[in-house]
Amino acid sequence: MPFELPALPYDVTALEPSIDSQTMTIHHDKHHAAYVNNLNAAIKDTDLDGKTLEALITDINALPADKRGPVRNNGGGHWNHTMFWEIMGPGGGGAPTGELAAAIDAAFGSFDAMKEAVNKAGVGRFGSGWAWVIVGADGKLAITSTPNQDNPLMVGVAEVVGKPILGVDVWEHAYYLKYQNRRPDYLTEWWNTVNWKAVADRYAKAK
Repeated sequence: MPFELPALPYDVTALEPSIDSQTMTIHHDKHHAAYVNNLNAAIKDTDLDGKTLEALITDINALPADKRGPVRNNGGGHWNHTMFWEIMGPGGGGAPTGELAAAIDAAFGSFDAMKEAVNKAGVGRFGSGWAWVIVGADGKLAITSTPNQDNPLMVGVAEVVGKPILGVDVWEHAYYLKYQNRRPDYLTEWWNTVNWKAVADRYAKAK
């Protein structure tokens, strides 16, 4: 069964003023849709058709050589964006609580220190990519970044492998209409959109 573009779990205006409705519409309806369509085209009528998205992207190097690039780029884009929409939401922002907050303090010293480190990873990612908070193999939180549509699930591809619980898109299409070249401003504002319950749920499953 072909992969499908998931509906946004909220209205395109829901993240304003941090993320404008035009950016949300183009980002979801055009960019994410293209990843889904291109992924389906790449695996149609192959042994890969019918595999789960996570199975496709986890071990990129095990795929047939002619499918590695298309699945890496488009499968990664589909997985990354699906998570991205889910960890944001109206009325977001603030700070995490409970076990997630404790894990953040243990790993980074404080929530503010974690935000600073994620922002630094996002600003420091040359060109397009993502900044991530992951649960590593040791069960502890860590911060990493990946180029393009790579993500930390990609064994043999990602520099640091782990289970993502939070990821912020730093491709220009995620922010350019509102922030132009001011990626640091976008990252600062982005924290006002985070759905910490969704992130905490991901942490609970990943640890």
